[in-house]
Amino acid sequence: MTPERTSRLFRPWLWLPSRLAHDLAPYTLPLAAKLFQKGSYEYRPLQWRGLTFKNPMGLAGGADKSGKSLKAWESLGVGFLEVGTVTPKPQGPNPGKIMDRDLKHSALWNKMGFPNPGLETLVSQLERKSFKVPLFINIGKNRWTKNEEAYLDYAACMKGLYKFADAFVVNLSSPNTKGLRDLLEKKPLQEFLENTAGQMKELKIEKPLLLKLSPDMAPEALQATLENSASFVDGWILTNTTKSRFPGCPFPEEEGGLSGAPLKTLSLQALKTAQPIKKKNPDKLLISVGGIGSAEDVKERLECGADLVQCYSALVFHGPGFFKNVLSQLQSNQS
Repeated sequence: MTPERTSRLFRPWLWLPSRLAHDLAPYTLPLAAKLFQKGSYEYRPLQWRGLTFKNPMGLAGGADKSGKSLKAWESLGVGFLEVGTVTPKPQGPNPGKIMDRDLKHSALWNKMGFPNPGLETLVSQLERKSFKVPLFINIGKNRWTKNEEAYLDYAACMKGLYKFADAFVVNLSSPNTKGLRDLLEKKPLQEFLENTAGQMKELKIEKPLLLKLSPDMAPEALQATLENSASFVDGWILTNTTKSRFPGCPFPEEEGGLSGAPLKTLSLQALKTAQPIKKKNPDKLLISVGGIGSAEDVKERLECGADLVQCYSALVFHGPGFFKNVLSQLQSNQS
């Protein structure tokens, strides 16, 4: 039996088409939580802005867009949760095929484009739940909202979800909403951040604000963006998916974002690029995500200056026991 077939034998969801497995996840995760939830999940606890992270491993944005599976993920050992991306109004996915996976290279491809049931539905989900770990809410704009008015969508999400969020994540870096990354250019970003800060002051929103950035920025551009945004945000998430492709990549080059193992080099480089800014601003939170698939990867990101890490693709390729298994290894290596 080939390694790929062996992998699928013990991970039956990999036999299913990517989108079907993704859509079935909210129904199967509660069972997985019961199977994997036993154990201690404390490792390098962190205190930040009044929040307690019992371990540095979090669920990345995009894994749970509607909030249906957050309690299951909490039981599976995460140190913090991120839900979304949520937009003010409901919107469906982009047309055509929106996701695929490559087992050989542990790569995921998606061109979803912020599909979610909207702000009001997420509010109704969160009203019925409480969490023992910090909850970050990833916010975005509807695809029909002009970039010049994007800050109004982000402000609407913060206003509606204020009482549930421990922090907000501003997503300007998805490659799957046309023109969204244009907001990361120097002048548009400055205007966006100024307008968003004005809205937060007017609405009396005092929750921490994190900015999620693209891995496709040149180091100089990334460093400038970090410096220019430091006075407006409380930290950064590095990074979103990439538009770059590896040799022999089976996914289309002209659309969609790539995550998983092929993103590791870019994500790690972004983290290293951020170090001078982090040293100047030690109170800012720095979260690394992208290509984290082992305990060694987690340890490397923390040693390179990340305060926390997030995982998504590894959960597809390793299964819902990933957090528990990695934390067990980290605890063993520490003792």
